[in-house]
Amino acid sequence: MSETKKEFGESGEELACKFLEKKGYEIIKRNWHFSHGEIDIIAKDKDVLVFVEVKTRRSLEYGMPEYAITKSKQKQIKKIAEAYLYINEITNQDCRIDVMAILMLDKNTPQINHIENAF
Repeated sequence: MSETKKEFGESGEELACKFLEKKGYEIIKRNWHFSHGEIDIIAKDKDVLVFVEVKTRRSLEYGMPEYAITKSKQKQIKKIAEAYLYINEITNQDCRIDVMAILMLDKNTPQINHIENAF
């Protein structure tokens, strides 16, 4: 039985977390929900709080995974990140938004493109 879209997305997020941890990031939260959206990964890169959007694709039929993050999606991610800071009373904190674009043409060798400070 093949994996569902949700399971496929989760496997991409798991790969992204392992990739970030190898780079020295500390994973703080996964799948943080607010209103009608979520932040896939919230992590610390040294002194910077990083909100990470993960896009995983099986093929290039619809283009590279990072191209799926439209202007409206970027706006939504920014709003959710701001809500996280507000709810957790975080001020005077350097932050950025990264994108992890994962292409799994071959399940054994995923291509990971980590775009720091993506937007």
